[in-house]
Amino acid sequence: MTHRSRLAGFIIDCKKGTLRESADFWGRALNLEVQDYDEDGLGIYAPMQDGPGGLHIEVQKVSHPSRVHLDIETDDIEAEVKRLEKLGAKRVEFVRERWWVMEAPSGHRFCVVPMRESDRQEPNVWK
Repeated sequence: MTHRSRLAGFIIDCKKGTLRESADFWGRALNLEVQDYDEDGLGIYAPMQDGPGGLHIEVQKVSHPSRVHLDIETDDIEAEVKRLEKLGAKRVEFVRERWWVMEAPSGHRFCVVPMRESDRQEPNVWK
């Protein structure tokens, strides 16, 4: 069975300061409007307007050191996770019963998330 995936965007993980302060800084730094200072009401996520090329950019409040990570979106989470595992990635944590945090062989963390339909770049098709 085939599935599709593509780069979804970048998540800016912030440990210091409040979510609002971090979102305001990055919104001004990137010249992107903050769409919601508390998406889902959990005090964790602050999405921006779409970035260049329609990429999703979001500020996330975290307890680990601040960093930037990328998201890969797919129409079949399990198939994409298995494809990435064959390339050497490891599963780290299944979050909110919706997406996987993974670790690349290089040690970088990234997420595999459900695909959002948009008119940007066509996704890759994998068999």
